[in-house]
Amino acid sequence: MKRVIIIGAIGALLLILMGYGCSTRNRFVDLNENVAAQWHQVESQYQRRLDLIPNIVKTVEAEANFEKSTLTAVVEARAKATQVTIDPTNMTSENMNQFKQAQGELSSAIGKLLMVTENYPNLKSSQAFSELRVELEGCENRIAVERMKYNDVVKNFNASIKKIPGSLFAWGYKDATYFEAE
Repeated sequence: MKRVIIIGAIGALLLILMGYGCSTRNRFVDLNENVAAQWHQVESQYQRRLDLIPNIVKTVEAEANFEKSTLTAVVEARAKATQVTIDPTNMTSENMNQFKQAQGELSSAIGKLLMVTENYPNLKSSQAFSELRVELEGCENRIAVERMKYNDVVKNFNASIKKIPGSLFAWGYKDATYFEAE
């Protein structure tokens, strides 16, 4: 009789441990999916900015004497930024650096474009250009917010796979990559 109780207790303990392990692994899956979903939010805000650029370029090109080299730099930086994509399930710091570099070059080109436009009073007074500029500033703010949310989700995921006892069930998961400022 004693033997049956001991075997039953061991079996119950094993069931509890298996249940906890399954629950913990499922939580890691959810957290990992949150990282990927938030990364897609970051990308969608960058895409929104990329979608605005042709409208800005068209508006600026309407100003006949505008500097073509600045417009060319913006168009080329946009093209390069669209070519760099990251698979959120296989994100590395190298991938992230490539993405940040391409987006940084685009930000720099847009900054130069906006600086040069200060020399064109007709362009500065254009309602279409003013609206696009405000929309672009809004995009930059949304990008900053989504990057911050992404880093929060990454922090939560990385902490979860490192803390005991969860780390005992985190095999197969590696740290997610943070989005770090240049």
